[in-house]
Amino acid sequence: MSANISAAGPVTPPGIIAPNADRKRVAFATMVGTAVEWYDYFIYAAAAGLVFGQLFFEPAGSGFGSILSFLTVGVSFLFRPLGAFLAGHFGDKVGRRPVLVTTLILMGLATALIGLLPTYASIGVWAPVLLVLLRILQGLSAGGEWGGAVLMAVEHAPSTRRGLFGAMPQIGVPIGLLLASAMMATMDMIFPGDAFLTWGWRIPFLFSIVLILVGSWVRRRVEESPVFTEIAERKEQARTPVVDLFARFTPLVLLSALVFAGNGAVGYMTTGGYIQGYATNPAGPLALDRGDVLWAVTASSVSWLIATFAAGWASDYLGRRTTYMIGWGLQGVFVLTLFPLVNTGDVRLLGAGLMLITLGLGFTYGAQAAWYTELFPASVRFSGVSISYALGSILGGAFAPTIAQWIQQTTGSSANVAYYLLGMTMIGLVSTLLLRDRKGIDLSPTNEAEQQVGIYAWKK
Repeated sequence: MSANISAAGPVTPPGIIAPNADRKRVAFATMVGTAVEWYDYFIYAAAAGLVFGQLFFEPAGSGFGSILSFLTVGVSFLFRPLGAFLAGHFGDKVGRRPVLVTTLILMGLATALIGLLPTYASIGVWAPVLLVLLRILQGLSAGGEWGGAVLMAVEHAPSTRRGLFGAMPQIGVPIGLLLASAMMATMDMIFPGDAFLTWGWRIPFLFSIVLILVGSWVRRRVEESPVFTEIAERKEQARTPVVDLFARFTPLVLLSALVFAGNGAVGYMTTGGYIQGYATNPAGPLALDRGDVLWAVTASSVSWLIATFAAGWASDYLGRRTTYMIGWGLQGVFVLTLFPLVNTGDVRLLGAGLMLITLGLGFTYGAQAAWYTELFPASVRFSGVSISYALGSILGGAFAPTIAQWIQQTTGSSANVAYYLLGMTMIGLVSTLLLRDRKGIDLSPTNEAEQQVGIYAWKK
């Protein structure tokens, strides 16, 4: 019988988790916190596609105003690496839990303040300036959020169930999209027409205050990561974890970033607000009802959640890299069917196109938490995971809606947008092939030497 399996089921190697740790509570806390954090982030993206062009960038005109609005979605990504550097530094030095609570509060306050902002009609150019500043704060928070959440989940998990436990913060992202889209759709029903532009869009932002209180309470109740606890007890925290990371693992950071970029570019067609804006634009070819499109996005977030959870579970049996390869195949096929379905003008087929694309998105996202955690050595793990994710979000998701909008307006063809997404999918696939699967590797700081070898597919 192996060291990781007993007659009672999977157990964790010594030194990874305290015997009395409540793994389920930790997994639940990371899911709730991530859902709250990304609700805030996606509410902004939805509003960027639906109202910000009109309310904050109206002098630029409807076409260019939409591009500027989507640019503000992307601008925050430029500050994610800074958030990741700061969170990685403190997460590797003082612990995972305090960083998670701090990022959650920062994100929520920025979101609530956006809901109180005056529009361009009220204060002129200060309106978009303040909007961008608050979006930057969201970017700083998001840059540090994901790495801490996945490490708390995966480092607490049994070695044979890391994919499953790591899927919990991952499904928090589609839950955040579900909440954001459902909230926006509900406000569209309660405040139809101009009332939505006046007050309806603000309420989901202000609701973030409630979510901050819930998420913060849940996160404060979990224990510190056992891996960091062991590092602290051994007094082996890196003095400059970010410097150490790039000195030894720059190729790993770049490849890991490109893996996520292939997923992010496609995912941000909805989470970045592009499909919502494309389908509901009154001057566009479809001009679909705003509420119907938001409910379709809400439905697709459910299928994304299911696919993400299934991928995390499957990766414990198939391996992380094999699970990704399945995802890239699904994603490559369905990016080519997305716009033909959307362009029918039938909201049911639009919803079907979005749900199909989430199958690929889920299988290139569900295993990410476990794989990233297993790729980086313990002493620089928070920095490596966070910075790779942040860089990948810039290369993939940051300006994907802006690029898609520019391609559509320049060429007049949504097919060219699909080719762009297919190209990003291929980049993710190739990057996946260049990394090794390290499923089940000992994550303890006592195993740091083994964690630094066997990373790249081209090295033995």
